Amino acid sequence: MDTLPYQRAFERIRAEFVEMPGMRLTPSQVQRLSGVDGEVCRLVLDDLVRARFLRVGSDGSYQRWGDGSADGSRRAKTLLSAGPISFG
Repeated sequence: MDTLPYQRAFERIRAEFVEMPGMRLTPSQVQRLSGVDGEVCRLVLDDLVRARFLRVGSDGSYQRWGDGSADGSRRAKTLLSAGPISFG
């Protein structure tokens, strides 16, 4: 896969969640909002979840860690206290 389109998609999707705190979107909504190809969008969302920037709700929607839910904030604090994340 060409890394430039992926990098642009990654930056675009991440920026959307930074600019709109509390936003919850399904994968298809993220794809429409960002204008990113479906396959690339899914890869970016998966990577943002692995990086603990986004989390997936029980309804399948994506939201930033710590936005809008005490449960999410508690999980993020637990993960942060566990030490650095290794990608491998």
